[in-house]
Amino acid sequence: MEKKAKRRVVIIGAAGRDFHNFNTFFRENDAYEVVCFTAEQIPGIAGRKYPPVLAGKLYPDGIKIYEEKELEKIIKEQKIDVGVLSYSDLPYKTVGNISARVNASGADFWLMGPNETQIKSKKPLLAVCAVRTGSGKSQTSKYISSLINAAGKRCVAIRHPMPYGDLAKQAVQRFATYEDLDKNECTIEEMEEYEPYVEKGLVIYSGVDYGAILREAEKEADVIIWDGGNNDTSFYKPDFLITIADPHRPGNEVGYYPGEVNVRMADVVVINKVDSAKPEDVKTVEENVKRVNPRARILKVASRVTVEKEKELKGKRVIVVEDGPTLTHGGMKYGAGIVAARNAGAVVVDARPYAVGSIKATYAKYSHLDRILPAMGYGVKQMKELEETIANAGKDIDAVVIGTPIDLGRHIKIKKPSYRVAYEYVDEGDALKKILKEKGFL
Repeated sequence: MEKKAKRRVVIIGAAGRDFHNFNTFFRENDAYEVVCFTAEQIPGIAGRKYPPVLAGKLYPDGIKIYEEKELEKIIKEQKIDVGVLSYSDLPYKTVGNISARVNASGADFWLMGPNETQIKSKKPLLAVCAVRTGSGKSQTSKYISSLINAAGKRCVAIRHPMPYGDLAKQAVQRFATYEDLDKNECTIEEMEEYEPYVEKGLVIYSGVDYGAILREAEKEADVIIWDGGNNDTSFYKPDFLITIADPHRPGNEVGYYPGEVNVRMADVVVINKVDSAKPEDVKTVEENVKRVNPRARILKVASRVTVEKEKELKGKRVIVVEDGPTLTHGGMKYGAGIVAARNAGAVVVDARPYAVGSIKATYAKYSHLDRILPAMGYGVKQMKELEETIANAGKDIDAVVIGTPIDLGRHIKIKKPSYRVAYEYVDEGDALKKILKEKGFL
């Protein structure tokens, strides 16, 4: 019998889920040949290679990464059989549009599910996912990590990938100290996720090869927390799944891929930020969750926003720096920084006229952004442009309000006084704590 030809595949991604889908399903699969990846959302990924050391024996030359805008050309010229959509935080309209582009070019269109991509841990594993980026996954994960450690168990977090540097060097990363952050040459986007754990004395892993990462984490953990990225599904098979919903974006819990998957699979859905959302929007989210997952427990939770030296901000002219991904592909018009600045009585200055380089381009691409400054920091150049943008506003402002999860002043020069904003999970009545104890995590 004639040997069946391998099906030729393009993995449509954004430097995260795409690599994981390759590692778990395609890397050692003789029935398929992954011709290339495409990249979107994250700057500086296209034009690189998924390195041979990670790609495995079937791919001795590695795998090229192209821009997603070349998708149709790739499918036709490379005789692609299957296009696999492998990134997150997408409205269904965009998912349908990408599907149409793939099908119109002649290829099949795939969305991969948990059965083929989730890895089972030897240790108890709790996953925290979301309906959209910026919903509050990390503040919830850190709260849970602290509870588990306080109960006398060793909790280790594993974060969704953020591979913006040398992929081979980033295969398995462990962060427990500030020196670890510096040693790994982390970008602002990476530090926003890792540094808050380090500040609390917690250990967090990340990287590219999540099978290898899990094996390392299991060596030192009694319990593992998956701290998801964007609204992606968990890379690991969870023993318990908590999904965070955001009432500031009502309807998104059933309108975005794969956030709705997380809602439908959840054991608990946390409706976060109820203290700053409209009651009718909280109700909309609650009704949607009950409709698609009536078995899930629903918790309504406040996200407490505070700013250091709040009284000093009254009447001051400030630029507000917010978490980049939350504002960009997350679609939010503001974040905790704006809430804190307004509560303190500060006057928010429009940052747009001072923007340079990629920061200016970000405003052009995401036209919904108004006044606030997204902390774009996917590389050294972008971090410098963020620094320059803040400096350009110098004569027109009194201070900078930092709504990012990290101490931005540690990583770029800010000549004006800066005020850090904090936001934390408020577990009224210890509701989540009681559930975790009931399930044996505490």
